[in-house]
Amino acid sequence: MQELRIDPLTGLRVLIADERTDRPGGGLEPPPRRPVDPAGDPFAAGHEDRTPPELYALRPDGGPADGPGWQVRVVPNAFPALAGGEADPVEDPLAGGRGQPELFAARPAVGAHEVIVNSPEPVGSLLDLGADGLAAAMGVWRERLRAHAGAPCRHLIVNEGDGSAASLDHTHAQLFALPLVPAAVARERERFTAYHDRTQGRNLLEDLLTEEVRGGERLVHVDREAIVICPFASAIPFQLQVIPRAPRARFEDDGPLGADALHAALARLAAVFGEPVPLNLWVRTAPSGAESFCWRIDMFPRLTQPGGLELGTGLWCNAVAPERAAARLREAAVA
Repeated sequence: MQELRIDPLTGLRVLIADERTDRPGGGLEPPPRRPVDPAGDPFAAGHEDRTPPELYALRPDGGPADGPGWQVRVVPNAFPALAGGEADPVEDPLAGGRGQPELFAARPAVGAHEVIVNSPEPVGSLLDLGADGLAAAMGVWRERLRAHAGAPCRHLIVNEGDGSAASLDHTHAQLFALPLVPAAVARERERFTAYHDRTQGRNLLEDLLTEEVRGGERLVHVDREAIVICPFASAIPFQLQVIPRAPRARFEDDGPLGADALHAALARLAAVFGEPVPLNLWVRTAPSGAESFCWRIDMFPRLTQPGGLELGTGLWCNAVAPERAAARLREAAVA
């Protein structure tokens, strides 16, 4: 099957070429997990002096900052992508106006860049936290998103395993409080708003989820808080989305976290491939100016690498149809 599908959330096209896994070298074999080295792990309990001073910590039994007894800990990134302070936004000088434009526009990159250490134990995957530990970590994700509510866009990520760009094996999240709304996020904001206006107030992701539940072929997991799907226009094999059952614009708002659904998705991926797979995960929450929105969690398993087609055109080619991926995940034996 070869299809060109349009992602309803972004409008971007994706090629689904479901037989390309049969080509030479086309199999999906994740690299073996690399264990965390406890002695060299700066995020492990007892190594608090190896990180910058903490910004926040979940300490169920109390205790001083930068000491033991924490369950989830937040510190500034030691190698930040963003500097602190305030600056004018970077405007594109070629977007309009007259006369000679500024060809090399640059401004200071300001905002915040934090690390959220998901557990004091030296473990390498969110799945290793268990359902309760994952819920605790996600609660701190929410708290830190609230702490940066004034930023135009907050982007929370988790990189795990080889090929994910993770620099440390200990499971952790990173939060970027950005001074702008990036083009990919702005595009989704515009589509949510346009759908809201076109349908007299309906929510794009809520309606999309209703249709996914009705059809059922891309469903992976359903619980009382959230639903997991392989999205219709999946860009890569086994792409997953965790979506709340009732639409909420911001992940940081009170309400369901979707922790059980995320844990179930991770467990099913691990069951299919024999162990936790390398992945990139991010939380999409409403940016500034969003008239209508709904948060979700996107998961990109790193089972393949982008090639010249994807890098040169932005057109992703997925060798495993999401319907087939969802069926394998549903059938996986999960303890």
